[in-house]
Amino acid sequence: MINYALITKPGIIMGNLITLIAGFLLASKGHFDLGLFLATFLGLACVIASACIFNNYLDRTIDSKMERTKKRAFVTGQISVNGALFFACFLGMTGFGLLFAFTNLLATALAAIGFCIYVLIYTLWKRKTIYGTAIGSIAGAIPPVVGYCAASNSFDKGAILLFALLVLWQMPHFFAIALAHFNDYSKAELPLLPMKKGILRTKVHMAIYIFGFIIASSLLTYYQYTGLSYLVIATALGLGWLTASILGFWKSDDRQWGKHMFRISLIVITIVSVLIPLDVQI
Repeated sequence: MINYALITKPGIIMGNLITLIAGFLLASKGHFDLGLFLATFLGLACVIASACIFNNYLDRTIDSKMERTKKRAFVTGQISVNGALFFACFLGMTGFGLLFAFTNLLATALAAIGFCIYVLIYTLWKRKTIYGTAIGSIAGAIPPVVGYCAASNSFDKGAILLFALLVLWQMPHFFAIALAHFNDYSKAELPLLPMKKGILRTKVHMAIYIFGFIIASSLLTYYQYTGLSYLVIATALGLGWLTASILGFWKSDDRQWGKHMFRISLIVITIVSVLIPLDVQI
């Protein structure tokens, strides 16, 4: 059973659900509907788990070439392919069923779009194009928007800002992973930015995206979705992340620096996601 749990990628699920909570609570504006929240939370958790299983299945040949993934259940044959795909279909139907029955059509449709982008576009195209990371960032930015739209049944400026914030956060986050596992991704022949355009260009792009993240996060306060406390802390976090990015131009060990930037990115998005609902402007 543990293999079935692992192929759902629990870490990815939890990371996405943290941003979903932020989006849901931002749109709730103090009027918290527990039933709606649980349906949204459980529904999207199942949808993400389903998408991750399909991703694991389609990526099994790539995973077999990389040290950090060559022991995954699909690669080693420790799991039944038919059983895993049935599990993925069951989770997907359960998740979309919960969203459709208890949230609204908008939130359900957005979850479906994110699912299709991740499984059908990102998983397949990342082997062929340098823009795979950008495609993946779109899917990864959907969860907070689903949470927001489930609570508000409206795709407005707040939803757009959340989407932009997550896209801009994910790009340097993904690049940090690529640098930390540069040799593995090279073996798998994935056309990521560091491999195709060089590490220097990757560092430049990371700094630009982090600057964009700072702007996007501050716009939540500018448009009066969040308060001053959020703005001060989120901006300080962003500037700290940007400083670490700039210092990277003088780092010689790009693998270790990539791991460092990866950890910082997780801290930043977690704290920002917690801050958003704590300083919602009602």
